[in-house]
Amino acid sequence: MQGTVDGFSYGLVTPVAAFLMACLGGALGLRCTTRSLRHRDTFKAGWLTLGATSIGTGIWTMHFIAMMGFSVRQAPITYDRPLTFASLGVAVVMVGIGIFIVGYRGATALPLVTGGTVTGLGVATMHYLGMAGMRLHGTIGYDTLTVALSVVIAVVASTVALWAAVSVRGFLPSLGASMVMGLAVSGMHYTAMGAVHVELAQLPGMPATGTGDSPTTLLLPLLIGPGVFLLLAAVVVMFDPLLVLGEPDWQRPAARGRSRHRVGGVPAPRRVPAYGEPANWSAARPAGRRSVPRDAYRSQDW
Repeated sequence: MQGTVDGFSYGLVTPVAAFLMACLGGALGLRCTTRSLRHRDTFKAGWLTLGATSIGTGIWTMHFIAMMGFSVRQAPITYDRPLTFASLGVAVVMVGIGIFIVGYRGATALPLVTGGTVTGLGVATMHYLGMAGMRLHGTIGYDTLTVALSVVIAVVASTVALWAAVSVRGFLPSLGASMVMGLAVSGMHYTAMGAVHVELAQLPGMPATGTGDSPTTLLLPLLIGPGVFLLLAAVVVMFDPLLVLGEPDWQRPAARGRSRHRVGGVPAPRRVPAYGEPANWSAARPAGRRSVPRDAYRSQDW
């Protein structure tokens, strides 16, 4: 018997909340990756790790918040806890591999394609591993073409996200990139859910005897565990002024080159003036006029 699948049991509440969590994780991950580009020591690995964990946690949380709205009307759904949280580990590790590839190799074609493919496959694996943790009286099947489309979306979205992580500068552009990333991840999720069909193994009205945690039971660790981590990551990002305000003008390479010739907008002297000589004497004297000996200045009564 074919089960009636509903992916929006709570209306727009779960899709919007899932999208916001994906955007939060993406924004934190992009900003942490941007911060890592300013380091070439051990701090670089730390920022990349924090960014990968933020993105992976945000995607995982987005997935299971969206799954709160998924239901099969003829059969209650429960979840297997080990598989559910194993999918979190897969998301963090696979996203981390992609971010470290791009973070250390740069945004050239080969690292982007490699990192984007690994990250996209990790996102898809997280999704379908989380789906494998569902327990109901029936079997879950998938449409092959729709599954392939969801994987392609995950890979393309991950590649674009990694490019944005190392190429986009400034707070507002990064915020826009995180929203695009959240939209792409949500689109991948709901495309994958469109491939689902359920074959029930019992007649309607029979009591369910499934084992595992219900969606309501999973809601608490979803909100407390990953939510607290994302909050702490947001605090770390907000208290780093270089992430919010950007690099000061005087630290930029062009400004450092100009600073050798200009100080505070005023041309710097070419040499240290002798005692009694005007500071801008060498720069201000007319062309063709012979310089006055320094002894003449020293002999004057100042």
